[in-house]
Amino acid sequence: MKVYGVIMAGGGGTRFWPLSRQEEPKQLLNLSGKDLMINETIDRVRTMVAEEDIFIVTNQTQVPKMKAVTAGRVQEDHVLSEPCARNTAACIGYAAFEILKKHGDGIMCIFPSDHFIKNQAEFTRVLGMAVETAESEDVLVTLGITPACPATGYGYIKFDKKDSGLAKIVLEFREKPDLETAKRYLASGEYAWNSGMFIWRASTILRYFEELLPDVYACLEEIAGAMGAPGERDVIARVYPTIPSISIDYGIMEKCPDVRVISAEFGWDDVGSWDNLGVLYEADENGNVTVGDQINIDTKNCISYAKKRLITTVGVENLIIVETDDAILVCDKTRSQDVKMVVEELRRQGRDAWL
Repeated sequence: MKVYGVIMAGGGGTRFWPLSRQEEPKQLLNLSGKDLMINETIDRVRTMVAEEDIFIVTNQTQVPKMKAVTAGRVQEDHVLSEPCARNTAACIGYAAFEILKKHGDGIMCIFPSDHFIKNQAEFTRVLGMAVETAESEDVLVTLGITPACPATGYGYIKFDKKDSGLAKIVLEFREKPDLETAKRYLASGEYAWNSGMFIWRASTILRYFEELLPDVYACLEEIAGAMGAPGERDVIARVYPTIPSISIDYGIMEKCPDVRVISAEFGWDDVGSWDNLGVLYEADENGNVTVGDQINIDTKNCISYAKKRLITTVGVENLIIVETDDAILVCDKTRSQDVKMVVEELRRQGRDAWL
């Protein structure tokens, strides 16, 4: 069965403001110093999926740049445009219908566009096992990450420890826990971090859409009826904003009885906010992660990103400092998740130039 890769790339990456903006979100940034995050994701996927079978789903404001930066890696007509963000269920269902209607059924491998994976070989091996499972058992498969610590920033997947198979039966999904709960999860040995990567047949996930998310399915089915016709974009523009906004986790994964998880470790991180930059760069002897021109005196455990100008620090600890052409961010490291609040306030004030 053919294997397709679907990369979800419509997010705004607000926790990486001021570097990340509406028309140049996190997935279109070169945070690692090697390549754009979207291109690193594509290259990772190409170890399992042929170039002509890779799709990207993104917001229409990002489409021109997305096509430009991924040229030669992804076919231009495989960059699917969402008129507006309607969460991951709509994104995945749209891609599933696009594949099924225009290319034929196959195994869909769903990836976020902005993750970091250190061990490519192990990732490819585990992904191959997930594809085999989805093909042979016709179930929904997700990749879990073997917890390395009691992290509170990730969702968790509880699986059946008694299951002797590689792809274990999922018992439930859990939201981000507090520290004590995360410690219990880790000690039990029956939880994995939720990576947000999924593997299934296109026909299978659409069957579950029809069963578990009938309102979403009805909208997507209307769009699918126009696929390949002259008025396809008009129908998408009219119908897509009416799709109920819900995540694939809430809408399907938590309700479906046939979910399996393969738990593995391949150096994964979701690089969700500035405090994760240490995944991409080594800290110095004082625990500082620095990018760009820096002078740091008596500075400890800081993350400092300079785009063009020199950043200097004296006698500070546990800060995030980011310099861009038109804005500067200074943030306590423990508040890195709250950077999105700056974006919300800018939007409330109508200061669109900084969005």
